[in-house]
Amino acid sequence: MQQVTSKKINRAEVVNQNFLDFVANYQPQTPKNDLSVNGLDAHSLWELFESQVRSRQLDLMARVLKLDNKVFYTIGSSGHEGNAMVGRLLRHTDPAFLHYRSGGLMMERSRHVPGIDPIWDTCLSFAAAADDPASGGRHKVWGSKPLWVLPQTSTIASHLPKAVGCALGVELTQRLKAQMPIPDDAIVLCNFGDASANHSTAQGAFNAASWAAFQGLKTPILFVCEDNGIGISVKTPENWIAESFKFRPGMQYFAADGLDIETGYLQVKRAVDFCRQERKPVFLHLKTTRLMGHAGTDFEVDYRKMTDLLADEAKDPLIRTAASLINHGIKEPSELIDFYHKVYDECMAKAEQAHVRKKLISIEEVSAPLAPIDKTDVYQQAAQLDSDKRLRYFGSDKQLPENQAPKHMAIQINRGLQDLMLKHPNMIIFGEDVAQKGGVYTVTKNLFKQFSAKRVFNTLLDEQTILGLAQGYATLGLLPVPEIQYLAYFHNACDQIRGEAASLQFFSNGQFSNPMVIRIPGLGYQKGFGGHFHNDNSITALRDIPGLIVACPSRGDDAVSMMRTLTALSHVNKRVSVFIEPIALYMQKDLYHEGDGLWNTQYPEPGAYTPLGQPRVYHSQAKDVLIITYGNGVLLSLKAAKKLADNHHKRVQVMDLRWLQPLNEKAIKQMAEKFDKILVVDEGRRSGCVGEGVITVLTTTTTESKQIHLLTGSDCYTPLADAAALVLPNVDSIYQQLLRIEEIH
Repeated sequence: MQQVTSKKINRAEVVNQNFLDFVANYQPQTPKNDLSVNGLDAHSLWELFESQVRSRQLDLMARVLKLDNKVFYTIGSSGHEGNAMVGRLLRHTDPAFLHYRSGGLMMERSRHVPGIDPIWDTCLSFAAAADDPASGGRHKVWGSKPLWVLPQTSTIASHLPKAVGCALGVELTQRLKAQMPIPDDAIVLCNFGDASANHSTAQGAFNAASWAAFQGLKTPILFVCEDNGIGISVKTPENWIAESFKFRPGMQYFAADGLDIETGYLQVKRAVDFCRQERKPVFLHLKTTRLMGHAGTDFEVDYRKMTDLLADEAKDPLIRTAASLINHGIKEPSELIDFYHKVYDECMAKAEQAHVRKKLISIEEVSAPLAPIDKTDVYQQAAQLDSDKRLRYFGSDKQLPENQAPKHMAIQINRGLQDLMLKHPNMIIFGEDVAQKGGVYTVTKNLFKQFSAKRVFNTLLDEQTILGLAQGYATLGLLPVPEIQYLAYFHNACDQIRGEAASLQFFSNGQFSNPMVIRIPGLGYQKGFGGHFHNDNSITALRDIPGLIVACPSRGDDAVSMMRTLTALSHVNKRVSVFIEPIALYMQKDLYHEGDGLWNTQYPEPGAYTPLGQPRVYHSQAKDVLIITYGNGVLLSLKAAKKLADNHHKRVQVMDLRWLQPLNEKAIKQMAEKFDKILVVDEGRRSGCVGEGVITVLTTTTTESKQIHLLTGSDCYTPLADAAALVLPNVDSIYQQLLRIEEIH
């Protein structure tokens, strides 16, 4: 084997030549054991080698063709090809959430379903071809609908929480007697690198799996840590992974040599069998190495010692598998070399063919799977209710919620959730304190008693886990309604929606989905209680997530009818949405003065729903000023409008947006055309608030001269106690702004 040390040498060429030289010059040795001792046979060892070679040659092809802009992704699997053992030992019906170095695993897993050509499929993905079966040309991802590999873009550890959710969902779906798209004894695969194991998201997922298993919940997840000892340029301390994971409660640790199939196969099999039989989390520590750098643009010689590079190159797993094949008399060296060259030629030929395939050429094509919506079907679904089932549940006509006296928002949301749980047997509600306690504000009160712990349950205190669970449950056909206890807490787990949940339909070309309705109590005006943690009024982080629906009611009847629409949207089009519930309006009964009861609302009639994007308008005959607002701003604006009418006989129309993302630009424009004076009221901080979006609509769609004003909260965190009122709009500040607009002195 050549020991090339020049920094100018292409290490991919070195790795390639090392293999060829080794095989050509190798002298067979007497095997220490028969293959059967390690659970193998000649046929299995040869097929595993085939998969390893296919993965390697795809990497080498990519390094060559990227120079001609025919390949657009060069993070390879070289050195990790031992994960082909995992691909062989798992079933294609075991959901897989994969690391980007999973080439060998995918080559081997593809054998489980006839008709799949993994080299061709991968070349299409490399070339961003529109007929790439994983993502439709949107990204290079490992993914396959028939192989149950969910495409994802995670390069760190953001896929781990949803993998845990999927594992827990296997048992939960069975307990709910819901139809599950995979076998009852399926297990979930989740692999990642040693550096990613340090990520807080990964640590949360490990903790959640251990926590669940510790309580006796079946959690059949196989964590595979592919340990190559380095994360891009940062070394992993020796023995760090082993010492960190050997003794975790509720999780079984296995170690296997991913560099040597002959010795590693049996231990991988033991890990897989234990997970499937015991239904417990397993941490499989798979030894690998990294060859040819992190990616095609990575020059390891700039940050690693040449002696370390040479040592890793000597560990090449293909060399060890080739030696085993020769030692056992399965193949001659010349046969291995011929096959190696044959696969390279196949990869190059298919990559050239993939390069000329049709690409995505319009924004319509690119965004097609991002936000599907079939309004007719959605609204038909939203209007459906089982009258007999409701009557049996509530007990009598008099006890039906629509026949009760008007109530405040918290009670109406609670009733609305009951109705939806009756309608959707696969709907589950979970989060911090939502079960026995009924939530911090009692919005989920008694749901635990009425629908049991199978459908309403508490989670550990980790927002990443809550949203990860939601994705995993949804993948298996459940309809999750997770609660994030406060809007401020969402930011702890934003990437679970931004990078994972909301992107799945896009990056799988609509083949996979994880529908959910996320309930988030939020916004301000809680009389200073809790400071900024309990009064977060910023939804900026939500507004720019592609495909996400964001809704915010200001009154109880709207809350119910909007929830009906959102759950129908999840049911029909598998969409992800966020339902922000203004905490300060939960118990609000009065509008203008204490005791008037004007903010209590009647429960919506069965079949009533709110169309997506449709605003609610107050004082529709008013012509002087238009206020556009949402949430708490609606109540405040109505109070200010009444004050202006009482004192100065000016009439203000108030438009409650209700749907904050995407904004209904057409409705905003149509309403604005009727007014010369417009005030946008937004309690959010001025930078990045919803009001900015409204102003953009108004200024880019209005041709005539208009007075357009924006009143927002301050760019400041919310302080404690009475000082909280200083950073938010209030009735007086809205009223004063109206006076200035009307030039009343």
